Amino acid sequence: MQTLEQTEAPAPPVIRRWSGKTAAFWGTAVVVVTLDQLTKAIVRTTLDVGESWPSSSWDIKIKNVTNSGAAFSSLQDQTVFLIAMTFFGLAAIYLYYRNPPFQHWVASVAIGMMLGGAVGNLIDRVRVGRVTDFVDVFGFPKFNVADSSISVGVTVIIIGYLFFAQKPPESHEDAPPDG
Repeated sequence: MQTLEQTEAPAPPVIRRWSGKTAAFWGTAVVVVTLDQLTKAIVRTTLDVGESWPSSSWDIKIKNVTNSGAAFSSLQDQTVFLIAMTFFGLAAIYLYYRNPPFQHWVASVAIGMMLGGAVGNLIDRVRVGRVTDFVDVFGFPKFNVADSSISVGVTVIIIGYLFFAQKPPESHEDAPPDG
């Protein structure tokens, strides 16, 4: 029989605290999804599909259009495939968040923007089978908050990687011997 001193106490539960980077990542993703879904709902309830505001003579306007494809209207009517690919993309985004190319809270925000954008468009694809786009600028393909967030997030990551990622130390193995 064991005495009280000989018994091992169970290990205390692991409590993980949220860092500022974690809060920035998840907070940004939630804000992007919320803004994306809110703006799409406003557009869907105030404008018929194809209708724009202000008049179509303006270079910048809100125009309610739907897109059953991916970026720049590619892969039209491939909803099931796009939903499946989005889940792969979400997994990649999360893995990228766990192992960013540079350690900075801006990277967490940028990756959160990508996650929020992907989720925002996924919600549309699952709910209605197509994505609502509404920003119409100078004839550029129509886009929405989710698309913008993904684009800005990717751009920030590329810039951050180029300027802030730690470079491996230079190897002196290839240098000629002193002699």
